[in-house]
Amino acid sequence: MDNGESSYRRFLDGDDSAFGEVVAVYKDNLIFFINRYVKNFAVAEELAQDVFVELLMHKRRYNFRTSLKTYIFTIGRNLAVSYIRKCSRKPECAYEFIENEQDTTALEDEFIREEEKRELHEALGRISDDYSTALHLIYFEGMSYEQVGRVMKKNKKQVENIVYRAKKALRKEIEKEARLP
Repeated sequence: MDNGESSYRRFLDGDDSAFGEVVAVYKDNLIFFINRYVKNFAVAEELAQDVFVELLMHKRRYNFRTSLKTYIFTIGRNLAVSYIRKCSRKPECAYEFIENEQDTTALEDEFIREEEKRELHEALGRISDDYSTALHLIYFEGMSYEQVGRVMKKNKKQVENIVYRAKKALRKEIEKEARLP
């Protein structure tokens, strides 16, 4: 995967919609990266927007010698460091950091939960249909084993066996994914 470089090339060739693809690929991770420096999620969002404005305004500066991700995150780091320098001359910036730190932690936790949900959903797609159906109906739809049995045309004992095997298969898939580099 080229991580947005082909989209950026299309943007340079005149496809304005391709820039949205670049933003979609990098926006969230860039915000969290910048936030590590500035410790203020709102400021990190603004600085991330500034990164993309920089990318728009100076289209031809990126020379494809490094990855687009490296280029974007370098701009983000530079803007964050500039912001911190500017803030060090204005003591009132420090108070902004303190009041937004809890918001940042909550947003990072939300991001991690969403990522875990995505990984779980992908792992469910890699196990058998009966297994994923049973797990989905029980854990996402809140159905009882009897209700699942009616939907799947199985008795309660069969559903219990399927759920047991499904959990085992799902655990195996998640562990397999965790071992990948």
